[in-house]
Amino acid sequence: MSLNPQVLGNALDEDLSLHTTLCRREAPAFQKACRSKDELVVACTQESRLFTELSEQTEGAVPLDVRPIHFVNIRETGGWGREGAQAMPKMAALLAAARLPDPEPVPTVTYNSAGRLLIIGPLDDSERIAGLVGDVLEVSLLATGGQGMQARRYPVIAGALEQVQGWLGAFDVQWRSDNPIDLDLCTRCNACVASCPEGAIGLDYQIDLAKCQDHRACVKACEAVGAINFQREPQTHSERFDTVLDLRDAPAFTQHAHPQGYFHLRGGLQAEAAMATVVQLRDLVGEFEKPKFFTYKQKLCAHGRNETVGCNACVEICSALAIHSEIKRNQIVVNPNLCVGCGACTTVCPTGALSYAYPRASEQGVKLRTLLATYAKAGGKDAALLLHSEEAGGALIGELGRAASLDKKAVRGVPARAIPVPLWHTASIGLDVWLSAFAYGASQVWVLMTGDEAPQYRDAVRAQMNVAQAIVSGLGYSGRHFRLIEAKDVKALDAELGDAPAQTVKRRGTFAIQAEKRATVELALDHLMQDSAAQRVPAEAIALPGASLLGSIEVNKDSCTLCLSCVSACPASALQDNTERPQLRFIEKNCVQCGLCASTCPEDAITLQPRLLLGEQRKQLRVLNEAQPYHCIRCAKPFGTLKGIEVMLAKLSGHAMFQGEALERLKMCGDCRVVDLYSNPGETRIHDV
Repeated sequence: MSLNPQVLGNALDEDLSLHTTLCRREAPAFQKACRSKDELVVACTQESRLFTELSEQTEGAVPLDVRPIHFVNIRETGGWGREGAQAMPKMAALLAAARLPDPEPVPTVTYNSAGRLLIIGPLDDSERIAGLVGDVLEVSLLATGGQGMQARRYPVIAGALEQVQGWLGAFDVQWRSDNPIDLDLCTRCNACVASCPEGAIGLDYQIDLAKCQDHRACVKACEAVGAINFQREPQTHSERFDTVLDLRDAPAFTQHAHPQGYFHLRGGLQAEAAMATVVQLRDLVGEFEKPKFFTYKQKLCAHGRNETVGCNACVEICSALAIHSEIKRNQIVVNPNLCVGCGACTTVCPTGALSYAYPRASEQGVKLRTLLATYAKAGGKDAALLLHSEEAGGALIGELGRAASLDKKAVRGVPARAIPVPLWHTASIGLDVWLSAFAYGASQVWVLMTGDEAPQYRDAVRAQMNVAQAIVSGLGYSGRHFRLIEAKDVKALDAELGDAPAQTVKRRGTFAIQAEKRATVELALDHLMQDSAAQRVPAEAIALPGASLLGSIEVNKDSCTLCLSCVSACPASALQDNTERPQLRFIEKNCVQCGLCASTCPEDAITLQPRLLLGEQRKQLRVLNEAQPYHCIRCAKPFGTLKGIEVMLAKLSGHAMFQGEALERLKMCGDCRVVDLYSNPGETRIHDV
């Protein structure tokens, strides 16, 4: 692997010495660094365990809980590629990012498991797996056929499974028992099996009622024990378990992301993931914590107003079914126990009401800005950020690097300008971060998905990237800047990383990514509009795809009565009224395209218009509709719109309650209406009844 310590040192503002066997004969140099209180970065992930142990054994070394060691891979990510000699700027960027502090801690979600495991499946497969975990777990079996062992080592539940819900430490399982054989009473003497003339009883000790012809020989054979009773009423049972292992063909949960603590192992011990699953089950005893990955701010949420649903993006995209609507409270609710931390909900949220908490968007922004600034300082050009998942994506990139080291003619490896950026999940960041990265100087942003992701995640990321591409293309930047890469093997990934560079910004942005999503989007747009002012084709607006969180609305003035119900429904204050005169006003910058105004409008007079309006008009109030005020026929005070009152009179003129004076009273303001009621001698009063 080619390394140039001078180029790397200049980019990192420090003197670097080159090591070739730091984990072997040059280990004393590492031990010397362990005694220093400075930040310690090791550019080798292969021997991270060895270096950690060596640090713990070094006398005078700073404890790891005081000064952790940061490991970074510069080998498979670029040094072993065909362009390894040109990868110094990328290596410098990766080393600089590795020195950044860990994300700030966030609240955690706690799971408590006492080790109660339920295995659902054929008895023979279930008992074999139970034998591998029974020494550390309290196992129960829910039989779905098969042949059980003669010795009853584990409690066996028989019946039809009706429901499984919950999560690690809190799975509530419900089943219905309607078989004549009670397994709690059954001694497994096999007398019923031998006596049944139809062979309707198997070694799961349940009667196949479709085969049974009512000879009742089994009842006579089991008379002493009394485990068989054809008159027993079906019963529904429920019990709580900490973990569930499901061996059936179809899982108990239909969603893409199963709850933590639930494992679907089709095929039993013959399955490829069998041993890994067994090891995981054995470890799931005790108290466990995970970060609370999301932050929810109801005030920003555009889900609903007045029990009317507007934006439902997060509910529809969640692959763990962790989000549901509480429209009566005008909000959504996220179950932190079911949340798997994918962050797709935060990507599609138009307002930023849901934001990714670990790491925060602001911390991701610091990392991206550090990567791109260091890359540029080291002389790198046309940087492409390759966003990938830590596990599957990181493993595939590692395979690509190793393949390139063996045969550079067949496989190119990771290009020198492609900077891998690991994420907890590739759907966890979206338009705000992508546009900011482009404003920071990235030529392109690529998101790698390896096939493990939920289908709706791929669709959502692709839709958001279409919006981002439409924006930068509309501003005059040439090339393809945002792309979703789908690859499951090395050859496919190697072929996908061959895009030509796209046009970058002339001046790199210096703004920081904010906690508020909309604020970040505005900062990025402001920078890009200023940067592209001289090169883009003048246009009033850029048309955007339908998934955009930017845009305007169109109001049908012929239908609109200026009832202003849309104003009260708007969660972002994009729609406003005018206290001086009947007007519907609009600030396009605030519009999140949630559709609440359109769904609330009683006249269906509003349609959404996804676009990016250029110029200062986007930030200013403008009038969408206005009307002539209607004046009270008694005091001449304006109290509504001429069109609104006329529509009301037309709808109520045929009603029996609004005839003669009652209809005229609708033409009065609220004060005059009350005065007229009390001063009219023809009105019936309560004391006259």
